[in-house]
Amino acid sequence: MKFLTGLLAAIVLVACMGASHAVVRIADDRGGRIGTYVDRYQDLRQSGDTVIIDGLCASACTIVLGAIPRDRICVTSHATLGFHAAWDFGSNGRAVTNSEATHMLYSMYPSQVKRWISQRGGLTPHMLFLRGRQLQAMYKPCYLDAQASASRPLRRSAPPAEELESARGQLLH
Repeated sequence: MKFLTGLLAAIVLVACMGASHAVVRIADDRGGRIGTYVDRYQDLRQSGDTVIIDGLCASACTIVLGAIPRDRICVTSHATLGFHAAWDFGSNGRAVTNSEATHMLYSMYPSQVKRWISQRGGLTPHMLFLRGRQLQAMYKPCYLDAQASASRPLRRSAPPAEELESARGQLLH
């Protein structure tokens, strides 16, 4: 009986470890400051979380493509990526293209995304949208369209520490 209990505890423990990674959903993200997104995605990369792109991911949001391994990104049928040149406010208060930041941004993208951008004239002040079949040819589909379109991000959290300790304790006895 102790063997069966230990075996069951081991199975539960392994199953809980697999479920400890969260799923992060990106939708309706219009971007922002590049540095903020680099920091955010560096933490996300280290977490091991999977990323679902399920709507607009534009501007600095697209850094996710270079920061997160391709096998941890999937796209739904609603996914749209928006690319443009990086910019700063000029002395007159108007947007001015920042060539250095644009080059840095472009260099972060995977090769197939760079090719797609280059074929359309490169990163300019005008937004380029990658979606539909072209996007789905580059990234795996999520097959979660109904679930991923929920109103809040999908997350699966690890079981409470006391449950893990209990399972470990049962394994040792």
